[in-house]
Amino acid sequence: MPYRTMKGGHVPIRMWTDPADVETVALDQLRNVAGLPWVHGVAVMPDVHYGKGATVGSVIAMRDAVAPAAVGVDIGCGMTAVKSSLTVEDLPDDLSRLRAKIEKAVPVGRGAHKTPIDPSAIPGLKERGWYDFWQRYDELAPVARSRRGKATSQLGTLGSGNHFLEVCADDEGSVWIVLHSGSRNIGKELAEHHIEAAMRLPHNQDLPDRDLAVFINGTRKMEEYRRDLFWAQDYARRNRAVMMALTQNVVTRFFAGKRVRWDDVISCHHNYVAEEVYDGVELLVTRKGAIRAGDGDLGIIPGSMATGTYIVRGLGNEQAFNSASHGAGRRMSRNQAKRSFTVDDLIEQTRGVECRKDSGVIDEIPGAYKDIESVIEAQSDLVEVVAHLRQLICVKG
Repeated sequence: MPYRTMKGGHVPIRMWTDPADVETVALDQLRNVAGLPWVHGVAVMPDVHYGKGATVGSVIAMRDAVAPAAVGVDIGCGMTAVKSSLTVEDLPDDLSRLRAKIEKAVPVGRGAHKTPIDPSAIPGLKERGWYDFWQRYDELAPVARSRRGKATSQLGTLGSGNHFLEVCADDEGSVWIVLHSGSRNIGKELAEHHIEAAMRLPHNQDLPDRDLAVFINGTRKMEEYRRDLFWAQDYARRNRAVMMALTQNVVTRFFAGKRVRWDDVISCHHNYVAEEVYDGVELLVTRKGAIRAGDGDLGIIPGSMATGTYIVRGLGNEQAFNSASHGAGRRMSRNQAKRSFTVDDLIEQTRGVECRKDSGVIDEIPGAYKDIESVIEAQSDLVEVVAHLRQLICVKG
C-alpha cells in the first residue's frame, strides 16, 4: 500500500498504516519527535504502537544527533533464523523432549549459564573476534564495570518478555529455528545510563518530551554513547549467534541419524542505530521496532506465539528509509492482556504448539498482538515474502 502522510512539527510523518488505527498517545509521540530540529524524516511501520520513550515501529532519521530513548533499553534486540535439511516428517509426534533439551542448553528468563560460554568450544559457531570484543568492555561507561561477570554469564541466554526461541516449519515442510533476543541486562544498564545523561544536558531542557533528549555530534557525550551503543549492538548479535549455534547442536544431536545440514543464518537488529545516507545527507537512522529492508536484505518479521513468522526480502524503499516492521506489534498492553485473557484462552490460542501454557505468559498470548497477515500486506512496497513459517515449538522465559 502507498504510505500516508501525517503532519509533524518539523517534518511530515510517513505512515504505512492508517493513523486512525494508532493510539492517541503513540501519535503524540510521533508528532513530538517530528518536531525536533535535528530530524530529517520519520517513517512509521504497520506494527506501530505506543512505547516507553519513543514509539515502537518508528524509524527516525536525524542529522548530527541521536535520541537514546528512540533506540529502546534493549539495544540491538533482533531476530535470527536458519533453515535446516529436516522436514516435518522427520519430527516425532511428541515434541516435549526436544523442547526440554533446548531449554536445558539455552537459559531463559533471568537465567544465566553457570559457567560462562567459551565460544571456541561451540561446534559450528562462526563468530570471530571474541578477544577484541571483550577487550572493548573495559572502555565502556563506568556503570558497566561491576557487571562484567553477569554480562559474560548471560551471553547465550534468551531473556523473558517477548523474547522467544522456536522450531518452525515453512509451507513446504522444511524445519527452521527462529529466535528473538537482545543485549540482556548489560544493554539495559548502558541504555538507561545514557538516557539519563542525555536528559541532563542543557540543550534538552525545553523539549516537549524529555524522553526524546538527544546527544549531538562532536560532543564527548555523543562519542561515549556511540562507543557503548555499538558495543551493545555487537553483544546482542553475538548473543543470538551463540544461542543459535547451541540450538543447532541440540537439534543435530537429537536427529543424529538424519545428518542435519544448515543453510546460512539470517540475522537482523530491530532496536538499533545505523549510519546511512538519504537525499545526499549523512544521517543517523534509529530503528525502534523496525528492521532494515534495503534492496535484497533478508529479514525476519514474527507474529506471536502461534501465528507464524515471515522471512522477507527488502525492496529498498527509501521513503521508508529502507525499513520494514519488526513484527505484528501489540494491540494491547501487557496489563490489559492479563486482564482480558485466561489460561484457557492461552491453551486454545496456542493449540498445536509445544510451549508454555500457564499464567506467566498470558501477556504474550496471540490475541494481544495485531494480525500478522494484515501487517505484512500493509508493507508490500517495503518487502516481499520469501517464506512463511508456523510454530511447532515455542520456548519463552
